[in-house]
Amino acid sequence: MIAYVVAVIGGSEGWEDIEDFGHCHLELLKKYGDFSSGIPVHDTIARIICKVDPEALQQAFISWMQETQQLTQGQVIAIDGKTLRGSYTRDDRQSAIHMVNAFSIANGVVVGQLKTDAKSNEITAIPELLALLDIQGALVTIDAMGTQVDIAHTIIDKGADFLLAVKGNQSTLHQLVKETFAAQPYDAENVTKIEANRERKEYREYQAIEAPKERVDAKWPTIQTFGKVTSYRVHKGKGTLHTRYYISSAILSAEELAYAARGHWAVENQLHWVLDVTLNEDACQISRGDGAENLARLRQATVNILKKETSKLSLRRKRRRASMDSAYLDKVINA
Repeated sequence: MIAYVVAVIGGSEGWEDIEDFGHCHLELLKKYGDFSSGIPVHDTIARIICKVDPEALQQAFISWMQETQQLTQGQVIAIDGKTLRGSYTRDDRQSAIHMVNAFSIANGVVVGQLKTDAKSNEITAIPELLALLDIQGALVTIDAMGTQVDIAHTIIDKGADFLLAVKGNQSTLHQLVKETFAAQPYDAENVTKIEANRERKEYREYQAIEAPKERVDAKWPTIQTFGKVTSYRVHKGKGTLHTRYYISSAILSAEELAYAARGHWAVENQLHWVLDVTLNEDACQISRGDGAENLARLRQATVNILKKETSKLSLRRKRRRASMDSAYLDKVINA
């Protein structure tokens, strides 16, 4: 399977691409697999990848990341889902594949993933994914869909803490958090951040206060901190105001809340955006067998490997250079 990862690193996006890449880099690929009979045709490549057991590949991916990435105390792990839009098949109306990803904010790499049939099934998939990971000591962040009692208990049972967004799907808890902040004096501890980017400017205020544990429903694990993030965004002269609320099992300062809450969205910018824009994931129309799921993992492995290469080139330029230069490609693989 490493030979196919090498092909994806080098810019391959489909079966014919992998075959063509193999012919151009045969001598390098011989270091990572048995190609004594040459490169198989693209139909054979498709059959092989589509028949690989996705659970075995998933476990191999997670084991690889656990061996190469060391979690530090309090490290933020963001859990979020992404749909492989091109995997939808109109003929048999097979739903597009939805992957739930665990992303290390500090290292910028995927540490695990799990396929689910639809976005609504993230609630059941998240505990299954967490059960596969070693997250002891981490701070796990999830958006409001994952703010569920069972998920919170799973995180605690794994020796980690949670930071969960709270919205109307947990109406009683949401109201309690809002009321608690409304009762706070105006001089409560806060951290303000300003971010400007071209025509957009955003002001964000983060507040973290001690949760009134006696008022939280006993079905929840111990909640230590309530968080509030108020953001005012100005885009092309138009302003919008948003307020978001959080609960955490950890004792967080306003600065720690700011890092974790803002860091959660790195999964969109540093993973999902990269998969779609740099690796063209949404444009991939492969849906045969387990091919879409297996290729999704190969792309995630590609992102992790490319980020380990220490040059300041963008991931797009790294892939382009790897497609043209076997020596550089070999360096990337062994970074």
